[in-house]
Amino acid sequence: MATKPPAGDPVQDAPQVAPPQHAAAGLPAIGHTLRIAQQQMGLARTARTLLKVNQKDGFDCPGCAWPEGDKRHTAEFCENGAKAVAEEATLRRVTPEFFAAHPLADLATRSGYWLGQQGRITEPMYLPEGGDRYEAVSWERAFAIIAEELTALASPDEALFYTSGRTSNEAAFLFQLFAREFGTNNLPDCSNMCHESSGSALNETIGIGKGSVSLEDLHQADLIIVAGQNPGTNHPRMLSALEQAKSAGAKIISVNPLPEAGMERFKNPQSPLGMIKGTALNDLFLQIRIGGDQALFRLLNKLVIEAGGATDEAFIREHTHGYEEFAAAAAKADWEETLTATGLTRPEIERALAMVLASERTIVCWAMGLTQHKHAVATIREVVNLLLLRGNIGRPGAGVCPVRGHSNVQGDRTMGIFERPAPAFLDALDAEFGITSPREHGFDVVRSIQALRDGKAKVLFAMGGNFVGATPDTEVTEAAIRRASLTVHVSTKLNRSHAVTGRRALILPTLGRTDKDVQAGGKQFVTVEDSMGMVHASRGNLAPASPHLLSEPAIVARLARAVLGQASRTPWEEFERDYATIRDRISRVVPGFEDFNARVARPGGFRLPHAPRDERRFPTKTGKANFTAAPVEYPEVPEGRLLLQTLRSHDQYNTTIYGLDDRYRGITGGRRVVMVNPADAAELGLADGSYTDLVSEWKDGVERRAPGFRVVHYPTARGCAAAYYPETNVLVPLDSTADTSNTPASKSVVIRFEPS
Repeated sequence: MATKPPAGDPVQDAPQVAPPQHAAAGLPAIGHTLRIAQQQMGLARTARTLLKVNQKDGFDCPGCAWPEGDKRHTAEFCENGAKAVAEEATLRRVTPEFFAAHPLADLATRSGYWLGQQGRITEPMYLPEGGDRYEAVSWERAFAIIAEELTALASPDEALFYTSGRTSNEAAFLFQLFAREFGTNNLPDCSNMCHESSGSALNETIGIGKGSVSLEDLHQADLIIVAGQNPGTNHPRMLSALEQAKSAGAKIISVNPLPEAGMERFKNPQSPLGMIKGTALNDLFLQIRIGGDQALFRLLNKLVIEAGGATDEAFIREHTHGYEEFAAAAAKADWEETLTATGLTRPEIERALAMVLASERTIVCWAMGLTQHKHAVATIREVVNLLLLRGNIGRPGAGVCPVRGHSNVQGDRTMGIFERPAPAFLDALDAEFGITSPREHGFDVVRSIQALRDGKAKVLFAMGGNFVGATPDTEVTEAAIRRASLTVHVSTKLNRSHAVTGRRALILPTLGRTDKDVQAGGKQFVTVEDSMGMVHASRGNLAPASPHLLSEPAIVARLARAVLGQASRTPWEEFERDYATIRDRISRVVPGFEDFNARVARPGGFRLPHAPRDERRFPTKTGKANFTAAPVEYPEVPEGRLLLQTLRSHDQYNTTIYGLDDRYRGITGGRRVVMVNPADAAELGLADGSYTDLVSEWKDGVERRAPGFRVVHYPTARGCAAAYYPETNVLVPLDSTADTSNTPASKSVVIRFEPS
């Protein structure tokens, strides 16, 4: 039987610490999965739901975007995926009576964990201007309020339309269509905060902002480099792919400031032997200092060139541009500077070089550890340089692999959720719908917050997600949100964003991935795109949490009708009635989606074209893959300070907090901890178990403080510290962003320690 949600916030002021673990998954993962699922869903519902996760006739996991192979296991999910499903399919409910008992001031004091544990929201809720709590409102009235605010704006550019990665292809396509018909490109999304740096780097270097590999490529690789990523917590099913690659003879290099259990040993819960013994994954662990990756890859590139006969000269000659300039820059790479930047030893780098030179097929995977720095784009370009040198793009078992987070974040971008859309996309959209889309670029996430802060934006409409919890500079962001005239959140569950509002606020409850979606045209399904460009259907199998819920496509369609009225020639009612009609339009606007409905009806879906991978054709400005030669950068930290990276715990997915433990790192019962190397702690006088305030330092001179963190002596890289977000988002300056991509630099925050 499912359990009731916690009545009060758990006390988190005394987290317990044990030694970190050295293996991931196994029996503990199974036990934890079943316990969480039973608490949220009960036993019968757990079995009915989890056996449909990631199946060809089931629903796509609302967690990460890791792909599935053609052959599926009966249990095709990981521990954290099961947690995501359990929280969405929960039997707990947040009703109007809950809001009557919990005024806004009360919600604002609650932790993200407590808010999320309360369950599914059952009815549209409205916070009137001057009101102290949300009250139930009809859908018709909710859309009228939004229309009233939007049509009163001096310009469509005073509205912001944010998208979370959970949004389906169909809903995302309609959302961007509505925004552009309304008259703005203000379409910030969660990509702006994570893999925008990847897209910026890859578009310039290979001509497409997506990864170039498939699961089969991983299985065929000779060498896989996993840089700035923790698959054991953030993408656990990736461990199975790495295990299969190892069984085929692949070598694996992990590049990360923290040792992570999942990369040390994977105990595959799909096999009895795997659960008992497991598979060692790392062949080489490079414990790099935060932000030293560009320097590492630059030196490796120099050494590859100097090795003689190690470069693919035919590939470079026929398919690349800019080699001579790049080679001249690489020649200047300096051993001493690289050792300083990385904290590595010369033998470690020489061993990595030997593995690179021995590999005919190399893949580099990465995530936020590379993308959230000032020099993130330059770092990823340097990764591409390494692959280009040996012809490792456009052949089996080789390529770039940016590992996306949320389950359809890549699909949303494909559908046009982008503040800087390509002219060709807008031309196709306009031709299909007879509209005139704006051509002026809109606001990304950081610029959206700045616009709210400066009074240039007045309405925030968020399609999913937790905007307040995901964004940097918490105090600045929350003050900016409170300046809005209206904030609207399309949500399944409560989060911090519902407690930080504009003068008026709406919560619009929506169907989740696990829910059946029945419209006037019959039972519907939606589609998603995974991290490797596969598009497939997702069909929920549970009765909706409430009869008052609307699907995301229905919400957008009704919003458009309320705001645009009879002036719009777009058949919004038809789109709500039958999602196949949306897919028909997508097929005529978005390249690669031709004959969409027929192709997605096939079990497993279809793969989108990728010119560099499929035909070694690079649609860049030069018509070739581009070597680049940016100056090497790395963070320099004043004496007595450390460099902080924000990260997730194992009981967390993005900003959703499933529990208060981080099992693999040995931390239980609390999240306000800061992990510090024991040698650094000794120099700074930080005893294990002591409490400290974290204070960030940046060039604007503003004090940003996160109080009351327990010091944990932990084997981080020297000079580096780590702590969980969103608790440490308050330390990340809004204007501290990556060059080119404008992604918040959440992985390189200079901090000092002051007594609590």
